[in-house]
Amino acid sequence: MDKICIGDNLQIQCYKHNKHIHRCWDEAVVLDIKKDYIVCGNKRTLVTEAEGSVWKTKEPAVMYYFKDKWFNVIAQLKSNGVSYYCNIATPYIIEEGTIKYIDYDLDLRIFPTGDYKILDKLEYKYHKRLMNYPPELDLAIKNGLDELIKLYKSHSKIFSADENLRYNELYEILKQKNEM
Repeated sequence: MDKICIGDNLQIQCYKHNKHIHRCWDEAVVLDIKKDYIVCGNKRTLVTEAEGSVWKTKEPAVMYYFKDKWFNVIAQLKSNGVSYYCNIATPYIIEEGTIKYIDYDLDLRIFPTGDYKILDKLEYKYHKRLMNYPPELDLAIKNGLDELIKLYKSHSKIFSADENLRYNELYEILKQKNEM
């Protein structure tokens, strides 16, 4: 694994179970390095889809990637409040300045109201059948979703609007330093 420091700008690569690339982000500025996860930020970053289409994210984001958890969390700082888009995915690795993980379709969307919804259940069932997920993988994915929901319900600080706004301020400071 690459040695990283606060302020480093990494890329992100998301894969599917069949090892095909799914999506890439051009920017993930390292904001914090904890024992079991890293925190990154970006804003209006370029995203490239597997088939080649390109788009930019709309709002600032604070992202949490875990070393041993089957999910990652993206806090989206929108004008109407903080939303969270949580991917059920493998723990991350870092290779050659790139955060890499495998996405397993199921997502947890948490709205500024506090309500949440599990997304993409049909896509998960389709890929599970298509790519022959073994039973132990299916169990890890379901346990990851359960753990993520419990973490949210326990009011973990990663779901704190204030914490994520503070991380976004740090992102803006680091971004300015990098542009000098």
